[in-house]
Amino acid sequence: MEELSLHILDIVQNSIAADAANIKVEIIEDIEADSLKISVEDNGKGMSEETVKKVCDPFTTGRTTRRVGMGIPLLKLAAELTGGCISIESKLGEGTKITAWFGYSHIDRQPLGDIASTMQQLICMNEQVDFMYIHRVGEKVFELDTRE
Repeated sequence: MEELSLHILDIVQNSIAADAANIKVEIIEDIEADSLKISVEDNGKGMSEETVKKVCDPFTTGRTTRRVGMGIPLLKLAAELTGGCISIESKLGEGTKITAWFGYSHIDRQPLGDIASTMQQLICMNEQVDFMYIHRVGEKVFELDTRE
């Protein structure tokens, strides 16, 4: 994936596949701290502790159509290439939160990409899901909540 918005699209699609009714996407660009934080949080099926431990392995997937799952491993690699990392918090029956940190000015950080179109597509194609989108750049904040 060449843009971070495509990683977000992939993670959100995982949330939708896990029957999430509420999905929160948050992007925090902290230029002073040279940090970019992206998190996707849902109230889907969640994962067991064992699954969380294995989810960064590209040969772990919940799909039945193929035997590899590349979304989270590729996000992890993209973050680590910039000196960042990811964290995954999940509980069965409650949901999952995936957070990725990137070095903001690192030469290997992928561009954010067309996040507006990504969110628009997700919202239009998934009317049954409520989305909350928060994007902070320094002191400026943009928020969108489909429940409003």
